[in-house]
Amino acid sequence: MFGGHRITFLCVDDRRMDSSSGLSTRSTGGGAQANEGAVEVGGARRRVPHVEMKLMESVEGSEVGLNNDITALMLHQQIDRRKAAVYLILISLLIFTTAFLLGYVAFRGTCGLCRDEVDLLPLSDEAGADTSPKEGVMYMAELREMLKKYLKEERIESTLRRVSRTSHPSGSSEGNAIAQEILQNLQNLRMDHTWTDSHYATLQFPSRTQRNTLWLVDSEGAELEEIRLDGEGYCAYSATGNVTGGVVYVNYARHEDFKQLRAMGVALNGSIAIARVGGGVSFAEKVWHAQEAGHVGVLIYPDPADVPQDPRRLGLHSNAVISDHVHLGSGDPFTPGFPSFNHTQFPSTQSSGLPIIPAQPISANVASTLLSQLSGVKCPRGWQGRLPYVQCVLGPGEGRVKMGVFNSMKPVLLNNIFASIEGKIEPDHYIIIGAQRDSWGPGAVKSGVGTAILMELARTFSNMVENGFSPKRSLLFVSWDGGDFGNVGATEWLEGYLTMLHLKAVAYFSLDQAILGDDNLSVYTSPLLADLVEGAIKQVEHPKHTGQSILSLVQRQGGWRNIVKPLYLNSGAYSFTTFGGVPAMELHFVEDARTYPFVNTQLDSVGRLQELLQGRLGSVGRAVGELVGLMVLKLSHDHILPLDVTCYSSTALQLSSKLSLDAGHLQSRGLSLQWVFSARGDYSRAAKKLQETIKNSDVQDERLARLYNTRIMRVEYYFLSQYVSVVETPFRHVLHGRGDHTLSALAEHLSLLRSDPHLFNEARFRRQLALFTWTLQGAANALSGDVWNIDNPL
Repeated sequence: MFGGHRITFLCVDDRRMDSSSGLSTRSTGGGAQANEGAVEVGGARRRVPHVEMKLMESVEGSEVGLNNDITALMLHQQIDRRKAAVYLILISLLIFTTAFLLGYVAFRGTCGLCRDEVDLLPLSDEAGADTSPKEGVMYMAELREMLKKYLKEERIESTLRRVSRTSHPSGSSEGNAIAQEILQNLQNLRMDHTWTDSHYATLQFPSRTQRNTLWLVDSEGAELEEIRLDGEGYCAYSATGNVTGGVVYVNYARHEDFKQLRAMGVALNGSIAIARVGGGVSFAEKVWHAQEAGHVGVLIYPDPADVPQDPRRLGLHSNAVISDHVHLGSGDPFTPGFPSFNHTQFPSTQSSGLPIIPAQPISANVASTLLSQLSGVKCPRGWQGRLPYVQCVLGPGEGRVKMGVFNSMKPVLLNNIFASIEGKIEPDHYIIIGAQRDSWGPGAVKSGVGTAILMELARTFSNMVENGFSPKRSLLFVSWDGGDFGNVGATEWLEGYLTMLHLKAVAYFSLDQAILGDDNLSVYTSPLLADLVEGAIKQVEHPKHTGQSILSLVQRQGGWRNIVKPLYLNSGAYSFTTFGGVPAMELHFVEDARTYPFVNTQLDSVGRLQELLQGRLGSVGRAVGELVGLMVLKLSHDHILPLDVTCYSSTALQLSSKLSLDAGHLQSRGLSLQWVFSARGDYSRAAKKLQETIKNSDVQDERLARLYNTRIMRVEYYFLSQYVSVVETPFRHVLHGRGDHTLSALAEHLSLLRSDPHLFNEARFRRQLALFTWTLQGAANALSGDVWNIDNPL
């Protein structure tokens, strides 16, 4: 202070490292008392180092301040020379100090450790990420600590036990009671909004009057012996009726399995396929492949090689069956592409993904009975299961089978339950967390785990808001109905808001089946969200290895990218990305050496899950909640959405490399790859340019940040093909979807040039290449921004 006897100057080291992440944050220096060396941040006092510079002590015996002494020196000539010399020294010191301070002000930008008070603003953990000068903004480190503080593993286990007490399928009294309890609990959390979204959907259940049957018959079709089936096991959306044929073993009923069967000359037309559970394909895909191969029916069983079969060691008993739906799609198959509000008012239609052949789950014992009667060619290497006393041959044998499926359709009122916390800066941009609520059985894994973690995250974020957390973007917590029938509730909601979701939904996190074990983490995600995974797993302790982060264990297995996998058809997140154009993610903790065998059975109970986890159910649930919570925090906190828009550049580059291998074959047919290469380059340049523009912009400008975020949010939507029908081809994403318009279909067709040139269809390939090129070019143009920014040289 110039008016007193000293000046205090602070030089603060404002870059500090967060011990848990290794990423830097800033401390705030405004309002701190210099002599105490502390600052106030988010309600907590923090120590900061300071340096005091005392310019001058008060002169003993002096009755005037520094200014008066100078005046006195000039006016009164009678002051002795010694005192004058002292004053001259002090004046020189003052001039020197003033010059030093002026020099500091002029060159303070070169001091990496010193900052002016106005520069000391909260900063997120990553260099170059968002800062905010607004009062009340909290550090990411503080938000992480709040998240950990409020997440309670005992609450997760308690909710799981309540939800999984008994079977609670959609439309049942038990299901409705759970829905009402969840709605009431969300309302008690004092969310900004709670509401329900209802749809009438057509679901399929076992018939109450006619059970499904399986008979051994003679060559004339006369019934010889009935093979008793599990009355509760069925395949929802199977075709109905009786079919008869010989039996053929088709392994997992994958596309490559049928390709191998045809190459071996096995007769498939008119036969009934026996396929085993697993192999990386869903029930719906198995039935679809069998249907395409000419089979008239499909029986699906759990083989001991894939699903543990010993009840004494947490396995199925040999008479148990696994049920699942067989609609190759999601949502109500009788209102494809539009929501089921009151579809009786609309023309009758149905999904192209509904099978036209019957399907039925059978037990390992029934499979043994049927497969032991087969003859013919021996199975290829790797097809041998572990059914006792069964020699692996493909069939068909002399015996024939008659199967009858008599499931019935029923309109059911579905209720999706929503709760939201409004964002303060971009309230119309949503981060969505959801979980399936219904289950054919107790559904501890199928629906209970997801619902329990969902409710705990909702409670945790509600408590965080009450204690100072202010998300920039809105958080939506959703309990979906109709999940057992192909994510019907979630898809109907997507269909209802399809035209606007790419403008509002930032990302979707599915909590379905998040706990299948406690050894390894698998993350199924859109590539746009992949980079969030690394930041989250380094912050969360592994539920089975105390004191070690999930990342530390993952690194021993080859790095975090090894746990990141593509979305799959039956995932609760799949339709959000491939149908809705919203980046989505689903996480699973799984066992290292064995599979949890009880999903989609009547044995999926809390007790069995807890036994598998050796009492760690709560801690695994907490780890999943913390992982998702950290990623949600990041998405709701940063000024610029942390989505990697360049991720699809590498995918397009890989495509170019594959196409280049066959460039000679294509050119000989008059096909040029110029335009797809051009589109790939345009997208890569547009993505890189957007990143650089953001990096060099003032991201604290809310208007500018919103413009960038809107462009980033639309990237996934850009890859939905605009050239195919949403009714006929719902999964329109050209990279992750299903259909002839996709990159995988194009690559598979292209491979025929080398393997089976006579099967290559030039007209079809031209169309495939054109559709993909136009979609990729459209994504590049949209990512570039306004039309005058598009780089389109002549």
